[in-house]
Amino acid sequence: MKIVSLFSGAGGLDLGLLQAGHDIVWANDIDVDAVTTYSKNIGNHIVCADIKDIDILAVPKSDVVVGGFPCQGFSQANLLRTIDDERNQLYKFFYKIIKHTQPKFFIAENVRGILSLGGGAVIKRITLDFEEAGYITSVNLVNMADYGIPQTRQRVIIIGQHKDVGKEMLFRFPQKTNGKNGEPQPWIPIKAALQHYPEPNEPNSYLNHIGSSYKVEYRNFTGHRATDPSKPSPTILARGNGKGGVCAIPHYNGNRRLTIRESATIQTFPETFEFIGHMNSCYRQIGNAVPVRFAQFLGQELMRLEHELE
Repeated sequence: MKIVSLFSGAGGLDLGLLQAGHDIVWANDIDVDAVTTYSKNIGNHIVCADIKDIDILAVPKSDVVVGGFPCQGFSQANLLRTIDDERNQLYKFFYKIIKHTQPKFFIAENVRGILSLGGGAVIKRITLDFEEAGYITSVNLVNMADYGIPQTRQRVIIIGQHKDVGKEMLFRFPQKTNGKNGEPQPWIPIKAALQHYPEPNEPNSYLNHIGSSYKVEYRNFTGHRATDPSKPSPTILARGNGKGGVCAIPHYNGNRRLTIRESATIQTFPETFEFIGHMNSCYRQIGNAVPVRFAQFLGQELMRLEHELE
């Protein structure tokens, strides 16, 4: 299928869809480093610009639109005006692209917290907006560890299907491949994913195998808890302390934090994928990404549907 990608970042979602056999025809992100990384590893079809400044008519039509929109503009006091809230310009653009181009499907990724905003009223408002645009939707809370990703990362995946494609949802959400209880297979622990890497100060040829010198101090706060080598990694972060900085997850050896390369491996980027930018920028690009392996599962289901709809 032909896919338009919004808020693409470094391209974790896009890479998985490409690996599944699809064609990304247009992509966009505002971050210069992320766009440079995307261009180097995936392709030059990405546009570096503030999405609010892009002419909607310049976005090509496609079979699928994908992306994750921020949700700062959603509040319980403003549930009836979500589209018009100034803070929702990014959501508004995603919505307008869907409504204007009318793709067969869309995939939107967001943080788990979107489900609890307004006591659940915000996600209901969003699904009503998409229904008005011509779509039926399914809202799915996903733990990436259940899909063979060595990380307990919970995200919300919204699948939209145009009503012209079918009155019932044809998209079958990917079946879990792993489970905490060992079924169908055990979760993949962080040590199994990273133990082949040498210490970053030892001679090696791995791309981006450098890391933050931010001291490892354990306290009960995100990014500062001990990492258990027998369990999947905690969520790879885009932001740490709420002040805009990045806090890399502690390595399971307890002596340092994960390198850029190790963080990317937890997000299932291939080792040949090179991140461009200063250290904090690279960490942020990785933390913002959809794990490549999970994106590939979504792409495989789209491929099945493409053949079914022919």
